[in-house]
Amino acid sequence: MDSVGCHHRGTAVSDTTAKPSASPAVLSLAQLLEQQPSTAPPCLVEPGLLPPQGILFVGGEPKVGKSLLVANLALSLAAGADRIGFPIPAPRRVLICQFELPVPQFVSRLAIMRRALGAAADQHLLVDTRATGHLLSAAQGLNHFVSAARAAAAEIIVLDPLYSTHDQDENDTRAMAALCQSLLRLRDASGAALVVVHHVRKSIGRHEIGSAFRGSSALHAVGDSYLLLTRPSPQVPTIELRFQFRYAAAQPPRLLQLDPRTLWFSSAGPPPARAAPRRKVDKADVQQALADIGHQARYNQLRDQIMNTAECSKRTAQLAISEAHQRGVIVQANGQYRLPL
Repeated sequence: MDSVGCHHRGTAVSDTTAKPSASPAVLSLAQLLEQQPSTAPPCLVEPGLLPPQGILFVGGEPKVGKSLLVANLALSLAAGADRIGFPIPAPRRVLICQFELPVPQFVSRLAIMRRALGAAADQHLLVDTRATGHLLSAAQGLNHFVSAARAAAAEIIVLDPLYSTHDQDENDTRAMAALCQSLLRLRDASGAALVVVHHVRKSIGRHEIGSAFRGSSALHAVGDSYLLLTRPSPQVPTIELRFQFRYAAAQPPRLLQLDPRTLWFSSAGPPPARAAPRRKVDKADVQQALADIGHQARYNQLRDQIMNTAECSKRTAQLAISEAHQRGVIVQANGQYRLPL
C-alpha cells in the first residue's frame, strides 16, 4: 500500500520516503497542458539515448566491458563532457549504485578514469557506499535507494548490475514484471533517470537488441532505450554498440576501443559492412548445428545454435527444424533431437 492508501503490484515505497504530494492526483487535460514546458527538455544523453526520467538498459555478455562503459558514461554525465562519442548537453548529478567491486577498488578505478577529466566530475558524481545487500524487490531496499537518490539530489541513478538488486527468478515473467514495477517506483519517487546494467541470454541472434536481455518481455514494458555490447571478433580489441529506442529511430552500430591505461573507451569508427544473412537454412546447417552441440539437444538449444551458425532469424531456425524433422534429417525422442542412427 502506498502513501495515499492505494494497493499496487510490486514493492511499496514507505510513507517515510514516499514523495509528498499537495496537488491533486487527477488532472484535466487542460491542467496537464498548462504544466507542459513550452519546449521539450533535452535528453540527458544525445541522440535520444537517455531521456529525462528515462530508463536505459545496458547489456552484453560477461566481461565485455559493460561496467567500464557505464562508469565512463557516468563520469561524462557528471562532467558534462562528451568523452565517448555521446553528446552530453549539461553536467548532471549522478548516483552510482554498484555491487560487483569493493568500494575502495571501485574508487581506484574511478581515480584512473578521472585523470582524463580533472576535477570536472568531482562534485556531481556520487557513490552509494552502502548499496550492497539492499534489494529493490523488498520494501526496505527500495526505500534505501530512494533515500540515497534524494540525499544525492540525483538526476541519474546507475544500477550495476540489475541481478544484484533482487532475488527474483529472471526466467519468470511475473517475477520480472514485479521487479520492473520497483524500477518504475524508484524512478518516480526519485525523479531521476535510470541506467541499468543487465545480462543477456546465453544465445542471441545477430539482430536481437532489446529482446536479447534476460526477462526481456517484462523489460520491454519499462525500458526507453537499449544498448547492447558485443564483440565482433575475439581477435579484435573492440566492442560493437547496437541501439534500440522506444521513441526514436535507432542509431547505426558503432565500434569502441578501450585504452587499458586510462580505462576510457573511444570511437573506433563504424563497424565493417556485413554480408546479408542467408534467409534459407538447408538441412546441412541443421545437421551441423546438432553435431556441434553433441549427440542430442533440446529444441531451444538446437534453434539457438542454428541462429548463431547460420545467422538467421528465430522464425527461420524454427522452420528449418520443422522441415528437417519432417524429412527425417533429424529425429525426436523424449524431448530431444538427434541425428538418425
